Amino acid sequence: MIQPAPAKLNLALHVTGRRDDGYHLLDSLVVFARYGDAVQVSPGGGALTVDGPFAGDVPTGDDNLCLRAARAMGAEARVHLTKNLPVASGIGGGSADAAAVMRALAAQGHALPADPAALGADIPVCLAGQPARMRGVGERLDPVPAVPSLAVVLVNPGIPLSTPAVFKALQQRDNPPLPDPDWQDAESLIGWLQNTRNDLQPAAITLAPAISAVLTALDGQGARLSRMSGSGATCFGLFDDAESAARAARALARSGWWAVATELASDPVRGYTSTATV
Repeated sequence: MIQPAPAKLNLALHVTGRRDDGYHLLDSLVVFARYGDAVQVSPGGGALTVDGPFAGDVPTGDDNLCLRAARAMGAEARVHLTKNLPVASGIGGGSADAAAVMRALAAQGHALPADPAALGADIPVCLAGQPARMRGVGERLDPVPAVPSLAVVLVNPGIPLSTPAVFKALQQRDNPPLPDPDWQDAESLIGWLQNTRNDLQPAAITLAPAISAVLTALDGQGARLSRMSGSGATCFGLFDDAESAARAARALARSGWWAVATELASDPVRGYTSTATV
C-alpha cells in the first residue's frame, strides 16, 4: 500500500511559553502541500529501503522513525520510502513519513498507538493530514477554516538545522498567541498571516544566515508573503498563481537551492504528487 507523506508547513508559529520539563509551548497554523515523500508498506520483517533525491541522507537502521512507527503498532513491516524532501528542514519530513506508515498499517487492520505523540510532537498533526491550529507541545489540534488552493514555493538552502539548537538560540519564549483563525479566501488568509510570525525564524537565521537570503530572494520573485517553516531551514513563499510560482522556483533553483513549486489545500491528498515542479 502506497501512502503520501505531504510536506507540513507552519504558516505561522508562535512560541507562547515553556513547561517546567523544558518543552516549549506553541501556537501554530499547520497546513500541508500537495507534494512530499511517499511510503510503500508491505508485510514482512522490519526493514527500510529508500530511494529519491534525498535517499542518501536517511538512516535506515532500526531507529528510523518509519520502523519505530511500525513497531509502535505491533507490526513488522517492510517499508519503502521515496525521499523527496530534504531532511532536518522544518517541513515535517520524518514525522510525515512515520504518519504515512501508520495510516497504511491502520488500513491493513493494525490499531493506532494510544499515544502517537510519543514518537514525536508533529506525529499527531501529520497523522490527521489536515490543516489545523496546533497548540501545546503538539497534542492539541483544533480545526481551522478551509485553506484555499494557494500556489507556494518551497526553498531550502541545503543547510540542515537541529530543532533543539534553534530553540536554544531563541531569545523570547513567552510571546502572544495567534489571533483567532479567520479567513474566507486566499486574500484574507494572506492578510491574516501578515499579523502573525514565526518566532523561531530570527533564532534560525543566527545559525544559518542563508535563510535570510532565501527570504529576500522569494520576495524578489514576487511572493505575496515569505516566511520560514517550523525550525527551518526551509522557507516558503505564497504566490498569486501556479505559473508565477513555477517561474520563481526555476529562478531560485539556479542559485543552487532546492526549490519546488506546489500548492496548499484543505485536502492535500487529492491531487497529491511526488513529482516536483521546478
